[in-house]
Amino acid sequence: MKIFSLQENLKQGLALVGHVAGKNINLPILNNILIKADAGKIRLIATNLEVGIVSAVRGKIETEGSFTVNAKIISDCVGLLPNKKVELSQTGDDLAVGCDNYQAKIKGQSAEEFPLIPEVDRKKYFSADAEEVKNAISQVIFATLLSETRLELSGVLFVFSADSLTVAATDSYRLAEKKIKVKTNNEEEKRIIVPAKTLQELLRVLSAGPDNEVEENDKEIRFYLSDNQILFTHGSTELVSRLIEGQYPDYQQIIPTASKTTIIIDRQELIRAVKMASLFSKTGINDVNLDFPLGKNQVVVSSVSGQTGENITNLAAKVVGEENSIVVNYRYLLEGLSNVEQETVKMEIIDGNTPCLIRPERDNGYLYIIMPIKQ
Repeated sequence: MKIFSLQENLKQGLALVGHVAGKNINLPILNNILIKADAGKIRLIATNLEVGIVSAVRGKIETEGSFTVNAKIISDCVGLLPNKKVELSQTGDDLAVGCDNYQAKIKGQSAEEFPLIPEVDRKKYFSADAEEVKNAISQVIFATLLSETRLELSGVLFVFSADSLTVAATDSYRLAEKKIKVKTNNEEEKRIIVPAKTLQELLRVLSAGPDNEVEENDKEIRFYLSDNQILFTHGSTELVSRLIEGQYPDYQQIIPTASKTTIIIDRQELIRAVKMASLFSKTGINDVNLDFPLGKNQVVVSSVSGQTGENITNLAAKVVGEENSIVVNYRYLLEGLSNVEQETVKMEIIDGNTPCLIRPERDNGYLYIIMPIKQ
């Protein structure tokens, strides 16, 4: 194998795939990146057996071939080279790296031992705006369950229909849901659970931005589904992952359909008051009180702790309906508020024993629910 590519292109490709190659003691080849040059394409490939990633890099192939080298060493080595043309060539068990007046040889392994990345059928697909997908995932992923005691809750539910994609996550104490538009050549509805770790890699890919030449397909992301795999394609990068098997809870039934009190309030003001109250909440309970007194058009945010003291803040708000109050976990409340994209939020409450619903004042497909702390 002998290839040439610009340092900038190689560096970007290695940064994208290098994250997936981990510290695997049992299977050391998984710590490597596979460099594959064939069919006119230079591809960088990494996998941890759960997730596989392929990034195509612009360049010239003089001799086709494939070889694997340690992900960290090749990434660090290329990162330190000047932004000029880089030559990579396999000589025996080494990868020779040359650029300007820099020369290096990296010990490697044969590509034959590298695991195959699963193929996903590409006849049927869904597609969406990449920026919208990135925002939607960011707005829900924080609500996944971090432990794997309930495996299905450690992922994000994706529900594809003919014209929309709904993503939802819950850890059973709070729930986040976002709907966006999709296009498809596949009319059948699909429900799948994608591991949160896969989506963190996808966010990394979508945040890396397009190649230097912005192409139309860099603005779009495509989803291809099989029985137990999902393939995401964006620009010159492909990410394939196993799906989580199991039944996602029917969370729709806990979304309140009515409310007794509706509050419209400035998001930043509420965040500031909740942060202040958090200083005086009970350790381990993280409780803050939200009171909505009748006819006063205000929200009273308060907390009291035997150890640190107490705090009370009165905020102006538009309050419609009955006098009400609720006690919630301040961390959950802050995470929800920080993911609302508008400056005014709408809160809907039935009473202190039922979930509190939060969404932007102007509906944009996002909602967030917190279970109350029962007194």
